Amino acid sequence: MPDLDPSKINVILATDCGSTTTKAILIEKVDGHYRQTYRGEAPTTVEEPVADVTVGVRNAAAEVAELSGRRLLDDDGNLIRPAQGNEGCDIYISTSSAGGGLQVLVTGVVREMSAASAERAALGAGAIVLDLIASNDRRRPHDQIKRIRDLRPDMVVMAGGTDGGTKKHVVQIAELIAPAKPKPRFGSNYRMPVIFAGNKEAASEVSETFDESVTLSVVDNVRPEMEFENLAPARDCIHDLFLEHVMAHAPGYDRLMKLTDTPIMPTPGAVGDILQQIARARQINCVGVDIGGATTDVFSVFEGADGSPTFNRTVSANLGMSYSISNVCSEAGMPNVLRWADQAMDERELRNRVKNKMIRPTTIPQTAEALVFEQAVAREALRLAYQQHKEFATTLKGVQQQRTVGDTFVQEGGGRSIVNNMKLDLLVASGGVLSHAPEMLQTAQMMIDAFEPEGFTELAKDSIFMMPHLGVLAAVHPDAALEVFEKDCLISLGTVIAPAGATKLGRIAMSYHVSGSTLSEQGEIRFGEQVIFPLKGGETAEVTITPGRGLDVGAGKGKSVSRTVKGGTVGLILDGRGRPLWSDE
Repeated sequence: MPDLDPSKINVILATDCGSTTTKAILIEKVDGHYRQTYRGEAPTTVEEPVADVTVGVRNAAAEVAELSGRRLLDDDGNLIRPAQGNEGCDIYISTSSAGGGLQVLVTGVVREMSAASAERAALGAGAIVLDLIASNDRRRPHDQIKRIRDLRPDMVVMAGGTDGGTKKHVVQIAELIAPAKPKPRFGSNYRMPVIFAGNKEAASEVSETFDESVTLSVVDNVRPEMEFENLAPARDCIHDLFLEHVMAHAPGYDRLMKLTDTPIMPTPGAVGDILQQIARARQINCVGVDIGGATTDVFSVFEGADGSPTFNRTVSANLGMSYSISNVCSEAGMPNVLRWADQAMDERELRNRVKNKMIRPTTIPQTAEALVFEQAVAREALRLAYQQHKEFATTLKGVQQQRTVGDTFVQEGGGRSIVNNMKLDLLVASGGVLSHAPEMLQTAQMMIDAFEPEGFTELAKDSIFMMPHLGVLAAVHPDAALEVFEKDCLISLGTVIAPAGATKLGRIAMSYHVSGSTLSEQGEIRFGEQVIFPLKGGETAEVTITPGRGLDVGAGKGKSVSRTVKGGTVGLILDGRGRPLWSDE
């Protein structure tokens, strides 16, 4: 085992084994600072005929070695460690979402309470939640058993009841899982891992319900009290079982686990970790999004009710840009997609284009019109995914809250969303349609239109989807991870300033005064207008904004706010279109 003392780590090789591509990056200490220097990629080799993920890892590492001139592999294809001169690396780390990632079945007594807490724990660990079975989910027991039997999860996460509460309903959930005998995806000798994170008083009875086909792990309750959530023990156990069971049975992962110097992390879990690190380091609220062909992941870190950062992640499994593009158009409606297009389009032709994209998911737009349409679809996919995230990232449901008559309708059905666009400091984007847009302005505009940030918000994109690598590095060397995140991972697009609220077109949305080393502007923006001032990356400016009547940029309606803002490849964007953007929704 190499020395994991951060002071002795100067050369780092990191890989992310995706479903189709394994991406490798080299991080080196250059003049006392950690920088991402080279990258390479190769097809992931988890499927037949190779069925050994380490082949793709070595191929990606070999490309990095060729580009960098640093010999990383010996003649037998083994990684050279530690680094000496122009050979080897000090540590090798990896994340993985190959083979469909980590797939989990979640169960609980009350869907909106214990089951929701267990779902948050699973998503936070980087899992895809296949289904959520609860006593009150309106399915009959035999339908629930059939559903459990039909699924092929990697593990089951059980929750239910507060500590010391009733045990009856918790045991009933176990009695649904036991006869269903859910079959795992990997290996005939695989014993289904079940994590029980419910009422500790029911643990022994739950244990007696299962036979030897199950490996039961009992951890602290995710909801020990109605007013308190404790996700870390379940999340840590999910991660441990991911390595012990799932990875051990996936093709070649036993060999990959011997190669790495730290535990392999699920890719989304690593992304969540680096976002939490940056939120703590900067003491900010942030949102990250990764939009893919089939799914869209949204991550957020916002200050919770107790003042501590609260992390949430959601996976919108039906919102993506290729395999799921038809679902996006169906759920949003074609009129909502086309409102983002600045030109007339034939709806019938567009529907054919959607079908062609599903048949040939790797194609990219070949015409300006096709690009406009794809970016319009992306706005709706992101908007819908963010809407789902805000509905999920709430204060705890079932907690008694003091409320006024004005709050009654807001609190109907449980907790309020902790995602507050006015308090959002940093919005980070990744995924092909955002990262590979021909112009940075297009990326920024898609983010603004979909997420509708309010007040002052910094915009950035992940340059080469490096966040998974940095997330797993943060567990070993957080300082190096944060330094590379700031200097090489994030491409700053600039800052957007937008008032919340609405007024009549033509009225003043905001007055502005901007003062910087290369920028000096003042004036007014009318409602419905958007103005962009050049402010380069690395530059800052002092900005004072006075919103129009009835509008708010963070201090209250009509009240001025002065802030220092950062520039970027796009610059300073003053968005006077109001919030929400579309009042007819």
